[in-house]
Amino acid sequence: MEEPRIYTVTELTKDIRFVLEDTFHEVWIEGEVSNLTVSAAGHAYFSLKDESSLLNCVLFKSNGIRLGFSAEDGMSVLARGRVSVYDKRGQYQLYVTRMEPRGRGALQVAFEQLKARLQKEGLFNEEHKRPIPFLPARVGVVTSPTGAAIRDILKVSKRRYNNIEITLRPVKVQGEDAAGEIARAIRELNEFNEWIASSGAKEHPVDVMIVGRGGGSLEDLWAFNEEPVARAIYDSDIPVISAVGHQIDFTISDFVADCRAATPSHAAELAVPTKEELSGRIRQLGGILYSAVNGMIDRFQREVLSLRSSYVLRAPMNVFLQMEQRVDELARSAASSIKHLCQMRRARLGAAAGKLEALSPLAVLERGYSITFKGKDVIKKASDLAEGDLIRTVFASGKVASRVEKIEKQTKER
Repeated sequence: MEEPRIYTVTELTKDIRFVLEDTFHEVWIEGEVSNLTVSAAGHAYFSLKDESSLLNCVLFKSNGIRLGFSAEDGMSVLARGRVSVYDKRGQYQLYVTRMEPRGRGALQVAFEQLKARLQKEGLFNEEHKRPIPFLPARVGVVTSPTGAAIRDILKVSKRRYNNIEITLRPVKVQGEDAAGEIARAIRELNEFNEWIASSGAKEHPVDVMIVGRGGGSLEDLWAFNEEPVARAIYDSDIPVISAVGHQIDFTISDFVADCRAATPSHAAELAVPTKEELSGRIRQLGGILYSAVNGMIDRFQREVLSLRSSYVLRAPMNVFLQMEQRVDELARSAASSIKHLCQMRRARLGAAAGKLEALSPLAVLERGYSITFKGKDVIKKASDLAEGDLIRTVFASGKVASRVEKIEKQTKER
């Protein structure tokens, strides 16, 4: 009797993996994304589930980048991949290589996700929008050199104002490398302006930029929905007009740009003014200026005529003579007032001097009185003296020095 084969766990797991990989090397699975996690390395781990079953899935970063959108919990998807076993856990799972949202296309989902993210960051905010210059000297165009867009832009610009310089920065506008080329071209035109500013070169800087292409499918226009292009437009110091596809096409570039044009031809109309319109406007402003200046000249002429007929200008010496006479009158009046004032002050001064004279001690001495001093002190009473004191007597005229020989006492001194 043949002995039964005994497997190790590793051997059985390995055989099961071979069976699964040979049987389900490429399958499409429809389900709802659940328990989505993304590792630090960028690999996504999730489950696909339906009403009664659940399948573990792995989406490595290299495959995830190519999806064009980010899977989310609850999203209904169609996933393609191979079924295999993760040996360490003995767990079979789907290794996803491609995935599409069900109901909406992957590109549409990617568009909406990027739009929501950039809008949240503020890249679409109106306060970041710069005005398109009124009369640019140079317009930069970032587009295909062989597409219909550049032909339309050149034709419209030449028709409207052929003195404005158009600088084409040729790029691919669709395909895998298109977004990178467009973003690089936008930055190079900004660097060109920086070079002019730093070197002082006698070149016109790029005053406004048109970034776009002609119409096409969503896939054809996709480069203008990619983040590098959106970031380059947002970072541009040169105002950007986005002109992608036709009027019904909206791209991420349209939302970030300073101005959206419905078509490349419309972008040229926004960037380049009509020469005839400018000439007409200049003529209109010239007429307004001519009328204003003429009105001022008429008004000044009337004022000059009015002044010429005035009395001052007709007989200026009469005015001078009258003023001279008036000065004489004022001088006479001033002299009279000063004389009267001096007389009044002199009379008041004389009266005050008389009063002072009457109160003067000299006047008292003139009437026969005298003043006696002992040293510097005035003697007012006999008791202030003693026999033998040397005293000095002042009269109205002259002084006498004497010595006290006798003091007569009185019962009541006065």
